[in-house]
Amino acid sequence: MARHWADFQYEIYLNGMTGTVPRLPTDLSRLEELTERRLGPGPVGYVAGGAGDGSTARANRAALERRRIVPRMLRDVAERDLSVEVLGRSLPAPVALAPVGVLSIMHPEAEPAAARAAAAQGVPFVLSSASSTPMEEVAAAMGDAERWFQLYWSKDREVTRSFLGRARAAGFSVLVVTLDTPLLAWRPRDLDRAYLPFLHGVGTANYFTDPAFLAGLARPVREDPNAAVTHFVNLFADPGKTWPDLAFLREHWDGPLVLKGVLHPDDARLAVDAGMDGVVVSNHGGRQVAGAVAAADALPRVAAAVGDRLSVLFDSGVRGGADVFKALALGAEAVLLGRPYVYGLGLDGQSGVEHVIRCLLAELDLTLALSGHAGPATVGPADLEEDAG
Repeated sequence: MARHWADFQYEIYLNGMTGTVPRLPTDLSRLEELTERRLGPGPVGYVAGGAGDGSTARANRAALERRRIVPRMLRDVAERDLSVEVLGRSLPAPVALAPVGVLSIMHPEAEPAAARAAAAQGVPFVLSSASSTPMEEVAAAMGDAERWFQLYWSKDREVTRSFLGRARAAGFSVLVVTLDTPLLAWRPRDLDRAYLPFLHGVGTANYFTDPAFLAGLARPVREDPNAAVTHFVNLFADPGKTWPDLAFLREHWDGPLVLKGVLHPDDARLAVDAGMDGVVVSNHGGRQVAGAVAAADALPRVAAAVGDRLSVLFDSGVRGGADVFKALALGAEAVLLGRPYVYGLGLDGQSGVEHVIRCLLAELDLTLALSGHAGPATVGPADLEEDAG
């Protein structure tokens, strides 16, 4: 029988009868403010901040809030099933944890804690190339659970080839290639504090344990960490990459290959032509281009452009289960959740991440049911209206 994620609310109420209330808010939009109060300004700014004046991050939220759900009545929703098939994977719900780097700045258990939380709840964890923990250790923390690997596409082909081989050997099944970060954006919250963890060797674990990367160093990392950081900075990203270069990735990755950061329908069509398996409609949570189109506004056009020729996923601005519902209605097959789980990690480690996942999926389950849907498959554009106000 399918899991009723909504039962989490009754668990909370029953615990309340013994005087126990949740350690973290169940309104996930409150987590950012709580994190701001409890954690250092550098780490919080790095996670919460956006490009320029933050207008793109605000537009992401506004685009989701502007769309209003239209519930339907007297439909049988007694038995619900949130499971979906995405990229050939059977998932218990249309949600995965998005790739977020340098998680050790939020909590000492970093990526393994988030990965264990995802595994415990059965949702995929997408590991960032820029993680604080080597990919093999994160994989070991997850057992046989579904895990995907996000690639920042290096200038060094041998490092890229090595990353792909290591990821495959460690059981990562889907490759998510981030396209929107060939350069770091102008991020005032980080710049005002001159805060960039990579320059201190944080978020470089996959590189500093990689044979191809280490081959480019004159001395081991421990003997000359500054030289290792400089080498990392010089090869981390490549603004010269173009669409034909995708052939190299396809040659060296035999599983599903997804492009993250697609906002224009023509780019989605180019992804189809390049033989990709999916795209993530995303503006990096507003962190890369100030004044960019809101991801939720781009989503319907991208979904219409590709039809069923590849999978369309979504991130940027999601703060609760109702947002996931809206993304599904706008054409996404699944949603990648970012900042809320990172705040949960910072506030309460693995338990905090599990709390965030359970809250999100409980709200999604209830939103589906109360809007007349027994599962994600029946959600579509007719379930939304735009708020003209």
